[in-house]
Amino acid sequence: MSASAANDPIELTEFETAVLDLVASLAPGDIMSYGEVAAEVGRPGAARAVGSTLRRHGSDVPWWRIVAANGRLVPGGEQRHREHLRAEGVPVRNGRVVMSEL
Repeated sequence: MSASAANDPIELTEFETAVLDLVASLAPGDIMSYGEVAAEVGRPGAARAVGSTLRRHGSDVPWWRIVAANGRLVPGGEQRHREHLRAEGVPVRNGRVVMSEL
């Protein structure tokens, strides 16, 4: 069963399932960009679709481990995003993960 199947009554696409499974497999402190997730699941260039999948179905996976390529946090949810990341020891300054310090 995928990470999302337990509580998501709607049928997920193969892409959505792959995204959620990948994000669920990330260890605390591991950070990926939306684009890296898209490429890893075989859909390079689908970064926005990764974001949409996490926005719709990501409540049961560690969505906070995914950031924009430049380290930027989720627009409108920066405080919550920052709190999750800092709890895992990820350096965040000025609304961005400090990628050079990972």
